[in-house]
Amino acid sequence: MKKVRIIALLMVLVLLFGTACSSSNQAPAQSDGKAGGGEQKPIEIKYATVGPDEHQYTIAAIKFKEIIEAKSDGRIKVTLFPNAQLGGEREMAEGVKMGTIEMTTVTSDGALPAWVPDTQVFSIPYLFRDREHVYKALDGALSDELNPKFEEQGFKHLGFVELGFRHFTNNKKEINSAADMKDLKIRVQEAPIWFALIKSLKGTATPIPFNDLYTALQQGVVDGQENPLATIRSMKFYEVQKHLALDAHTYAPGSVLINKAFFENLSAEDQKLVQEAVDEMKAYQRDLIAGKDEENLKFLKEQGMAVTDPDRQSFMDATKDIPNLDEVKKLVRPELVEIVKGVQ
Repeated sequence: MKKVRIIALLMVLVLLFGTACSSSNQAPAQSDGKAGGGEQKPIEIKYATVGPDEHQYTIAAIKFKEIIEAKSDGRIKVTLFPNAQLGGEREMAEGVKMGTIEMTTVTSDGALPAWVPDTQVFSIPYLFRDREHVYKALDGALSDELNPKFEEQGFKHLGFVELGFRHFTNNKKEINSAADMKDLKIRVQEAPIWFALIKSLKGTATPIPFNDLYTALQQGVVDGQENPLATIRSMKFYEVQKHLALDAHTYAPGSVLINKAFFENLSAEDQKLVQEAVDEMKAYQRDLIAGKDEENLKFLKEQGMAVTDPDRQSFMDATKDIPNLDEVKKLVRPELVEIVKGVQ
């Protein structure tokens, strides 16, 4: 009899434990708005960027927040962390990969080659003819090639936004041809292709984190840097740089990333909303940033920058062998370069 009571008690405990586990497993579904009754907690997205509100990536993040919160009727809430509050681009990308940050936008050929080496295709100088060529390649062949590689690394790549065509600035001398780059110490992103670019121009490449760049320019740690006009303006590099050369050596996009597991845990409806919001934000941000090139150039001149339109062919001639260097071919598949060149 005693044994029977013990067995009965054990069966009750098992049932209670099973019920508790079942309730525990259902709680996240109720909190993320996918199931359950009662008041639903909003889905929270932390979105980190490296620049201030005027920076290209933060402009995109602000627009995404506006669109997704409206489209989801407030079920999805976005908290923005601009100004590198959650670290530099590498730390933000690592945060998204690990899931401590849900979303970020970082320069595609900056920190991301650590996980997806083929993103260094954007570092190949003079690869893109114009913005029309850029957008066709980004939204077509390059998305097809790169998106699966991001997923293998724990990222969901939602699209490319505008950073822009990059130009050299420096504090030493006017740049009218590639020969004028000789002996300049230029800050670059930490990647072999960038080192090869500056070496081909007979300068010295110095890797410095983006959020430390203003101070490095101010203190003379480096003579110059290279970035799009909008970045030079938003980061106030004109305060610590005298010369701007409009050589447009590369085009830089920003990759909009979300943690893959977080994205896949959303309902199909919410996944669609997130992708639609990014697509809408992307179109808005590209038009806005690209349309401000003339305004930004005028502003930089008004701040005292001396602007030159250098002999672009001299830069193209000096850098033409970079895609064929052994150290570059190990990082960027030659066939990927040819795919981009072939986009019409």
